Amino acid sequence: MSGIRHLGQKTVQNLGKRRLLTSPVSMASRLSHVASSRRGVRNQSSITSSLSAAQNVSFPCLDKHAERERSLDGGPEPAYDKIVSGYSVYKHNQPFRFIHGGELPEFQIAYETWGKLNANKDNAILLHTGLSASSHAKSHERNLNPGWWEKFIGPGYPIDTDKFFVICTNVLGGCYGSTGPSSVDPVDGERYATRFPMITIFDMIRAQFHLLDDLGIKKLHASIGASMGGMQSLAAAALFPDRVGRVVSISAAARSHPYSIALRHTQRQVLMADPNWKSGFYYKGIPPHVGMKLARQIATVTYRSGPEWEQRFGRKRANPSQPPALCPDFLIETYLDHQGERFCLQYDPNSLLYISKAMDMFDMSYPLPPDPNATPDRRHPPQTASCPPSKPTKSTELPEITKPHLSTVSEERVALIKGMSAITMPTLVLGVQSDILFPYWQQKEIAECLREAGNKNVTYYELDAIYGHDTFLIDLVNIGGAVKGHLENVAV
Repeated sequence: MSGIRHLGQKTVQNLGKRRLLTSPVSMASRLSHVASSRRGVRNQSSITSSLSAAQNVSFPCLDKHAERERSLDGGPEPAYDKIVSGYSVYKHNQPFRFIHGGELPEFQIAYETWGKLNANKDNAILLHTGLSASSHAKSHERNLNPGWWEKFIGPGYPIDTDKFFVICTNVLGGCYGSTGPSSVDPVDGERYATRFPMITIFDMIRAQFHLLDDLGIKKLHASIGASMGGMQSLAAAALFPDRVGRVVSISAAARSHPYSIALRHTQRQVLMADPNWKSGFYYKGIPPHVGMKLARQIATVTYRSGPEWEQRFGRKRANPSQPPALCPDFLIETYLDHQGERFCLQYDPNSLLYISKAMDMFDMSYPLPPDPNATPDRRHPPQTASCPPSKPTKSTELPEITKPHLSTVSEERVALIKGMSAITMPTLVLGVQSDILFPYWQQKEIAECLREAGNKNVTYYELDAIYGHDTFLIDLVNIGGAVKGHLENVAV
């Protein structure tokens, strides 16, 4: 053992020019190590066999992603505005400025209508959409496909087209015919991508009212919406109180709260982590279809409820005769996978990012942001979706629109009440007990703040349906009945 010098608890073993720091090892342990090594050699063939078997494990869910990616490689980005047909287009040929900076040299809004506008043009209803919906709320002769609110609109239906002229738009920032990130910038002929200005719910509403101006509609019979549409209906009434006769807000909020912000943030992060997203400039290559699919799966979890899925799926597996797999296996997994597959190439990823962020930023608290288009002498610097956004230079600094610092919950409540004080028209607010995305207490907050602000005609219903946030798409009896009564029987 002359080659080893003891150094306390450690030894230095000299092997030629190599010096290895090791712990003292007994002869018995060395012999044990040699025996183990020999056993390892004898078992090498069985290990190799196991590894070979593992390499033969298949993951069809991943193979499907790879197959789609190969089919998209070199192909054009899907033409989202072709997914929905039969809409009309309003073109705004003047610059349009956004609250958080930036402007479009022009924009267009896709819209569809049902019913007939009367001579006084006072029977119009503006129907606002959720995050990813198109203007196609109801089938018509130019598009016979069922709309997303098919059973709620029509002669004798909750929104009676024998009485009302119904207008539904694809929001600014969308991809179903309205100007959004996937649209071409007329200045350079390239897609806006993430050069598109950051958009808010208030920007969307102001764009929609330019459409109403073009149609010659000075005052709406009602502003109606669910989910993000319910945010829009509140914003429309607050920004244009003299032009809205009634309000219906379903499963919405007067301000986004941390839980729903966190859910949408997670969806955006999953989408932006897809290497095909490429900071939003994917239009000439492969779209981020995997990120979109996963984001939609997360969203679907927030749209429905656990009790419904207990009844609908339980713990059933898609194929009980097969061994468990890491790919979709339980029925609930196959359902989520199907929802993601359906959506991932049907909607522009950048539109999802921008519009979901607009929902996060929504807040009806005082002061509401002023109209940047009301001061044409002020230049608005470009504001992109980069992280973090660059600040305007002093020479082009925007007017201060940040809300005052509030130190207590009661002060926040006061600001919210004041921000909603212009909404004095009859208002219907509906909430659903099983909704986890917009919990019913958020609709209750809307109703309470409106009443505290002085609105004497606020109706609040709380439904015990099991369908979660999507109840507004499903419950024709309760949702439809309440909407019909509010539109036809409530006096202004």
